Amino acid sequence: MSKILEWITISLMILLTLTVTIAVIARLMGQSFSWYDEVAAIMLAWITYYGSALAALHRRHIGFDSVLLAIPQKIRILAVLAGELIVLIFFFLMARAGLQVLAVLAGDTLISLTWVPIQFTQSVIPIGAILFMTCQLLSLPGYLRLTSAGISLEHAEIEEEVETELEKNKDRA
Repeated sequence: MSKILEWITISLMILLTLTVTIAVIARLMGQSFSWYDEVAAIMLAWITYYGSALAALHRRHIGFDSVLLAIPQKIRILAVLAGELIVLIFFFLMARAGLQVLAVLAGDTLISLTWVPIQFTQSVIPIGAILFMTCQLLSLPGYLRLTSAGISLEHAEIEEEVETELEKNKDRA
């Protein structure tokens, strides 16, 4: 799942970069595309949704490990499960609302590219929400194990960065 989400996100980033670069070059040459603003905004939204699912899979969203680890273990696990439930409910509601939005947008097309249905561009809302829920659930067992053992994802990452910087600085001394 991680490789697929990485591939999608990186591909969208490359496409966005190419789109904006080509549009800037065209504008400098006296030509302006009517569609690039709309398409670039849509691609940025898609990058956000797919990238957030990828971040959820690796538990890289903002968290409060220090606060969580200060709580006694039994309550800590309940707090993790309560937090997960809140996140899942939120994204379930977002997916449901996204599907309702798609129904409302039936028949509408982009302003600049009238052959592209808005339902296609906005399908990222329910798809992204479902992907986020799936990634949260896939990463939950590992996160529960670490949290139960009192291991912080944030602290491990910070310690790794500190070690890397110390190694770099040893060579300079």
